[in-house]
Amino acid sequence: MKLSIAEKLRRFYDQFSGEDRVLIIINADPDAIASAMAIKRLLWRKTACVAIASVNIIQRPDNIAMTELLGVSLIHVDAVKDGQFNRFIIVDSQPDHHPAFARFNPLHVVIDHHPVTDVKAAFIDVRPTYGATASIMTEYLRAAGIKPSSKLATGLYHAIKNDTSNFERASLVEDIRAFQFLHHHANIQLARKIEHAEIRPEYLKYFVSALQSRKIHGGRIYAHAGSVKNPDVCVLLADFFMRVHSITWSIVSGICTHKLVIVFRNDGLRKDAGKLAKKAFGSLGSAGGHKCMARAEIPLANLEGVLDHKSDGRAMNWVIARIEGKRS
Repeated sequence: MKLSIAEKLRRFYDQFSGEDRVLIIINADPDAIASAMAIKRLLWRKTACVAIASVNIIQRPDNIAMTELLGVSLIHVDAVKDGQFNRFIIVDSQPDHHPAFARFNPLHVVIDHHPVTDVKAAFIDVRPTYGATASIMTEYLRAAGIKPSSKLATGLYHAIKNDTSNFERASLVEDIRAFQFLHHHANIQLARKIEHAEIRPEYLKYFVSALQSRKIHGGRIYAHAGSVKNPDVCVLLADFFMRVHSITWSIVSGICTHKLVIVFRNDGLRKDAGKLAKKAFGSLGSAGGHKCMARAEIPLANLEGVLDHKSDGRAMNWVIARIEGKRS
């Protein structure tokens, strides 16, 4: 039975009481940050406290700008003490998307728009057809009769733009309705400032490495950035290479915190990045995503004897061989 948004909101609120200490856990990106902001607003004055914790360290300039300009307070999950919170929410992710989520159990709420995995929680709202979790959260706000503040509306507005790539990626009329509603409340100039945040000077060396290592096979461009400060570097590079004329796939790898990270992007024409990532790398680590964008993360311990983290050329050749079916 399909539940109305009013019924979903009621069931969401049923998970909490005035004495609860709530932790929202995210893998921080624009959609996750904005959606967490929306949940925090929904629970305002309904629980004892609400905090947002990220399983990753924010390094991308646009994400840093978003948290700073919108006044979002984030803590890292490592700083969360046992017993500090008694209610746990995952938004814009699911428990098996990151190992750090396993620490928070039992889960009380999971709200997401990624493909459904093995989710266990008291309240679950996963809608894979939606372009952004921010669209789902906008529906909750409207059902609760909450007019979003300018900063909250700006965050949700930016998140929908980002996750749908200005509606170039798969989305629904519900995403468009949410976007139109938020447009009336958002600070558009602030959203542009977030969107156009400049690349940090220290990231330029990664562009040099990726450009020097690049290989083009048909419409696919492969690049390896070497050891990167943060996996988001690979995301920046993959998005950058999709701007190259005639390129239909951009696949960028890098090594970070003892993992090989591979980021996929494509033009969305009869392609599925999530399926390709899972087929090529799912047996070695975590892999998956959407049709147009995906990621794989493989512990280097699983690649012992396969590649040497000091050999960037060997790493990229191995990635190419896995993707193009010449497994090793």
